[in-house]
Amino acid sequence: MKFTATLRSVQGTSASRRLRNAGRVPAIVYGGTEAPLNIELDHNEIYHALRKEEFHASILDMELDGTSQKVLLRAVQWHPFKQLVLHVDFQRVDAKHFITTKVPLHFINGETSPAVKLSGALISHVLNELEISCLPANLPQFIEVDLGSMVAGEIVHLADIKLPIGVTFVAHGGDANPALAVAMSKGGEADSAKAE
Repeated sequence: MKFTATLRSVQGTSASRRLRNAGRVPAIVYGGTEAPLNIELDHNEIYHALRKEEFHASILDMELDGTSQKVLLRAVQWHPFKQLVLHVDFQRVDAKHFITTKVPLHFINGETSPAVKLSGALISHVLNELEISCLPANLPQFIEVDLGSMVAGEIVHLADIKLPIGVTFVAHGGDANPALAVAMSKGGEADSAKAE
């Protein structure tokens, strides 16, 4: 995905406020061997781009003053109650260096699984995204989790799915095989315990 940026010469709170009033968004690009750059973006362009899932989990082409740089979205600051983007952080990407980022999980075939069709179970998604490490060329836009063979009471763990080639999971807190989805029978054990 592509977006356009221009260099920002003024900095500070009042300068940022003036930018926002003019329909622009202050942003920064950092990382790599170059110094961090203060940039500005068109609010409408970046607002609509941020609503697309692939903008959050893809290597982006940033057009800056006639040159193109590969960057990764790192942080977005939103207004507390208005639909306004206040600030965006991007990190430069080097094709030879590993990156660590979060990618969304796409769950498929849950409604046709034996857990739902035969047992009337409810499938709950435990995680919606995974933190992964890979080279930029191997970055997937999402990771697919097929729930088609899930039965009631079953838990799908990370080890039960195949990660794309060149992609490794980044474990936090020692959990190298987290649960991704669970099929719970309607009513569950908690309800039957109350009935007794």
